[in-house]
Amino acid sequence: MKTASAWDRLLGGTLLLLVATLSRMALAADTPLAVPSDGGMAAKLQPFIDDHVIAGAVVLVCDKDRVLDLEAVGYANLPAHKPMKTTDLFYIASMTKCFTATALMMMVDEGKVNIDDPVEKYLPEFKGQLVAEEGSKKPPHPPQHPITIKEVMSHTAALYGEPRPQRFTLEGDVKEMAKLPLQWEPGTKFKYSQGPEIGGRIVEAISGVPYCQFIQHRLLDPLGMKDTTFWPNAGQAEHLALTHKLNPATKTLEPVQHNAELIASGKGGTVPPIILSQFTAGMVQAYAQHFAKPSGSLFSTAPDLAKFCQMLLNGGTYQGKQYISQAAHKQMTSLQTGDIEVGNGAQGYGLGFFVQRRPMDWGSSVGSYGHHGSLKTQLWIDPQHQVAMVLLVQCVELTHTQEHDLFAAYHQQATARYGQPGK
Repeated sequence: MKTASAWDRLLGGTLLLLVATLSRMALAADTPLAVPSDGGMAAKLQPFIDDHVIAGAVVLVCDKDRVLDLEAVGYANLPAHKPMKTTDLFYIASMTKCFTATALMMMVDEGKVNIDDPVEKYLPEFKGQLVAEEGSKKPPHPPQHPITIKEVMSHTAALYGEPRPQRFTLEGDVKEMAKLPLQWEPGTKFKYSQGPEIGGRIVEAISGVPYCQFIQHRLLDPLGMKDTTFWPNAGQAEHLALTHKLNPATKTLEPVQHNAELIASGKGGTVPPIILSQFTAGMVQAYAQHFAKPSGSLFSTAPDLAKFCQMLLNGGTYQGKQYISQAAHKQMTSLQTGDIEVGNGAQGYGLGFFVQRRPMDWGSSVGSYGHHGSLKTQLWIDPQHQVAMVLLVQCVELTHTQEHDLFAAYHQQATARYGQPGK
């Protein structure tokens, strides 16, 4: 019998160690992000679940370098008693505007775009727009100046929000927007709009790359946001937290249900059944035709959003790679609406981000910034406290008080536990 040499034994041991190490690495890659937590953030949101305001939530807090807390509470599917997981997928809707603005600022950094330029410089279809003031006896007339990129990205371009034909391509959709008159003189009032559609189209036109591919190749892939997408595939869709709505008869939360006949018939085509059940016809058709809306159509997870937030908290840099310059980052996340009234006046708007202009009882500092989605998701960056916060829920029809209390509980707890003012 041949005895193994010391070299053979050493080589064999090294190979075993290598295999074990690689196995651990592979396992780690598939394992949800583990973050020490005492459950304090989740406990703060538990009363909203008990009171049937939300079915469940994922909460994340990070600083420039680390995820400090990541917790899930409640249910992703309440009737099925399916617990919420920290890696569950959420429709983040208008938070997409933050990604569109970042893409646009990349074009600014490359010297290809100036935000003070008129939109018509890049998109000729906007030439000749008129102002048709609602309720005014004045006939339609040319604006004092053409709408600018800054105005479309800060919701001050006076764009009409009325329905328009859906073309399901960004070029076609924006051309329909260009046919509409302006509501008033651009730059004089704030009206939340789909202006970022125009910003996304400018990125597309100037870069020569479809908007969705630009976002994928310049932001999502480099940041490692592997579960962030405009169109969740069947596997990703299985992890979608369901949107819940209060049933006034039973006083309980129930998942929304759409397109029941289409699901039953099996004629949903390439759209996963869970997407069919959760979204109305327009969203489903956009999915089917792979139409990415720059104003709101991304899905994401809390661990993915942490990477985007850390890039913002670091002034445009993540893990040594610069995505936008500090100057572009400052311009994007600083107040661009001046003295124009936005909501109750406590917040203004930058380029794709709300900006805190006065103290609020939420707990976030003046100068902090972020965005929310239609289903009450939110990301918020607080440079003074040196933290970024992500709240992911999927619910509709919250009262103003419920929404305020939910966001306040989330902000106050996060900044109190993890904020580091003055460092």
